[in-house]
Amino acid sequence: MFGAYGIKEVDVEFLHERKDDIHLIDVRTESEVAAGVINGAIHIPLHLLPLKAGEIPQDKPVVIYCRSGARSAQACAFMQQKGYNNMHNLSGGIAAWARAGKPIASLS
Repeated sequence: MFGAYGIKEVDVEFLHERKDDIHLIDVRTESEVAAGVINGAIHIPLHLLPLKAGEIPQDKPVVIYCRSGARSAQACAFMQQKGYNNMHNLSGGIAAWARAGKPIASLS
């Protein structure tokens, strides 16, 4: 599925079913992440993405998420401009994940 600007998107069910087959990146702020994450996510705040882009693996699909899907769509667009073609945005972000009753993990 494609979202705005040709960004590839996945929904909550796709992520839930395939979570072990992807790299998951959380681009929210420190304070947002402190409230909980999707288990297995790597935290790279959006403002640090240009510095850490090279650390994102390319050996399997990458799903990027934020609170609602807007910042993660920006992150996907940025990464695509850098030549990464394995980026996917989580449609609706962690808010959609939580609304679907999926687990939110604590960082502690």
